[in-house]
This record gives sequence, C-alpha cells and structure tokens, in this order.
Amino acid sequence: MLNNKKILVGITGGIAAYKTIELIRHFKKANAEVRVVLTPAAEAFVTPLTLQAISANAVSNSLLDPQAELAMGHIELAKWADLVVIAPASADFIARLRAGMANDLLSTLCLATASPILLAPAMNQQMFKQIATQENLAVLANRGVQMIGPNSGFQACGDVGAGRMSEASEIFQAVCEHFGYSQDLQDLTVTITAGPTREAIDPVRYISNHSSGKMGFAIANAFAQRGAKVNLIAGPVNLVTPDKVNRIDVKSAREMAQQAVEFAQKSSIFIGCAAVADYRMAEVASQKIKKTDGSDELILKLVKNPDIIASVANLSQNRPFTVGFAAETQDVAHYAKDKLKRKNLDLICANDVSGGQVFGQDQNSLQLFWQNSEKILPLADKTKLAETLAEEIITHYRSKNKENK
Repeated sequence: MLNNKKILVGITGGIAAYKTIELIRHFKKANAEVRVVLTPAAEAFVTPLTLQAISANAVSNSLLDPQAELAMGHIELAKWADLVVIAPASADFIARLRAGMANDLLSTLCLATASPILLAPAMNQQMFKQIATQENLAVLANRGVQMIGPNSGFQACGDVGAGRMSEASEIFQAVCEHFGYSQDLQDLTVTITAGPTREAIDPVRYISNHSSGKMGFAIANAFAQRGAKVNLIAGPVNLVTPDKVNRIDVKSAREMAQQAVEFAQKSSIFIGCAAVADYRMAEVASQKIKKTDGSDELILKLVKNPDIIASVANLSQNRPFTVGFAAETQDVAHYAKDKLKRKNLDLICANDVSGGQVFGQDQNSLQLFWQNSEKILPLADKTKLAETLAEEIITHYRSKNKENK
C-alpha cells in the first residue's frame, strides 16, 4: 500500500499520543518508512525508546541536538518526508503552526518542508470550539494543510464533545487516500465468512475449533480499503471490525448459512473463509448434561451441518464468483483440488494446519488452485497476505467475467 513512502510522524503533547503508536504500526505493516519527531510536551505521554522500537528508526526530539545538526538534521528531515502527519495535533501546536513559529524541532520542520502536512487535532471539546482554534484551523486549511477529525465522544477529562483524535485506522486510511491508494473496487459487493462456528451441546457446552478469524477479517479489510462494499459474516471472535465493513455476527453453522446465502445473492464475490463445524448435535439438551455414575463414556449423536460454500457455489440465480478455503493436515493439494471440483468453486485457497500452525497466528501462507492451474502465496503477515490474495481474486474474477461476455 505505502511501499517505500516516507512518512514523518509528529507527536505533540496530549493523552491521545498513545494512539499514535498503533498508527505507526499500520504504517510499518504497509511497508512505509517512518521517522518520528516528538515535541517536549509529547515526551510526558510517550517515550522515545518505545517509538524507536515501533518505527525502527531513531526518534528526534531536539532542535539543538549537536550531533544531528552536524548534517543540518532538521533540514534533512524536512526534505526527506513525502508526508508529514501530526497526530495528535494539540491546540498549542496548531496555533504555533498558524503563526509560522519555529521554536521546537517539529514546528521548524513544518516551516522548512515543502511536503504536504496532515493534522489530526486532539484537545478538550471547549478548546476545540473556541473561536481562536477554529480560526487557526481555517487559516491552515486555506494554506493547504490537510485535516482529519476530530471525532466526538467521551474525553479523558470527562467532557463529551468534539475533540477526540481520529482513530489510528481512520488516519491510516486518510494517508492511503492521500497517496492515491486505489479505490478501484467501488462497484463491487463482497461477502466474506470468517472465524469458527459454535454448535451447542447443552446450555453450557459446545463444539467448535481453533479458528481466530484473523485471516477473514484481514481479507475484509483489504477489499474495504480498495472501496468495495464488504459484508463480513463473523462467527464468535474477539476482533475489531475493519473500517467501512458491515459485520453480521452469528454463532452456529445454520445461522451462518442463512446469512451467507442471503448476502451472496447480492454480491459479486463470495469468500468462504470461516472454519465451519461440519457437524452439530441431532438434539441440543435443554439442561446441562450430567456425568452418569459408573460410566466413562458419553455418546453424542451428530448430524451434518449445511455445506455453506457448496450452497453458494451452486446457486441457480445470482451466483457470485465463489472462493473457498481448505484447511488440511495432509495431502493439501489433493484435497484442495478435489474440493474445488466437487463443490463447483471458482478458486480455492489451501493451507496446511498440521501441528496447530496458522490458527491464531499472525502469519500464513496459501496455495491457490483454480481450473488447470495453481499458485503459491508465500508466508507473510496476514494483513499483507490478504492484500495479495485480494488482488489474485480480483484478477480471476475479472478474467471470468471477460470470458462470459
């Protein structure tokens, strides 16, 4: 996304500075180069050592650092940046930026740079409403300084109102849009299933699996970032909903099947990434099942769950381009190819989950199979892998549409 983009992150004094750590993580995952500059007040909230570890670069915090200024460090940084992102931007800093002051390193950099500047204001709601602050922001906007936020809501001081810094994901999206990150999928609706299902045994027990949902959520995020309308049908997982994604929470396979078929018929692409339980109880006990005295066995009668991906792939009307997943512990290619053909899929993504790998992890690799061909997507962070996979899916989807015309 932001491969080799040079982003200078400025942090001013404010409690919202803790969010900037997550923002820097987003930039690094997107392959951007990040340098961080702290104002003196910012060091009361975040430490240079933490930011150095996250950004993988030394943190700058002094205008008069003799070592840095041997090479005119403040001018070097000002020229280095493709974009200057100031998050949080305090009321004090906004006022000094408007006045053109250069009394610390960050304000000097802003005065010395020819690169665009993006501000993420953060302050008490009353400070934000003040005429002076609004005038400062208006003047800066007229000068071409970009703004994102602030959001409204509960503030650390106890007040409620506008002044909360935008979330890291929102700022990251704004940066992507600044660099012209492709919004080429705005005409597509994509439905994705993710996570496990839970099949009740009795009111306190259930059958499930180790799926974390991370891969499905990453795929949803990858499509949403490119402008697609994304429906994410999620089993029970503890994950944050990606920005601009419509999330539908379900528990059982039958609940997921109902939602999947409904949304699939309104979608261009359907991706079955969920680890759906193959079986459920024939009858769910209405009360907790007790241990039977003298018996070391408990026999459960199970019946098959709906085959969600096959149901979607074999829709007689409004069938979407259908992508399945195969989690195997042996003969991965053999079983994946069989599933591709047997279930009438357009594409299948297979991975080896033997030994507990993949489930719950932050990295994954995939083998893709389609009619008469295949491709390996090597081990990578699931966020990056999802972006690569989204591009592969779009390529095959467009190719099939072209053949059908």
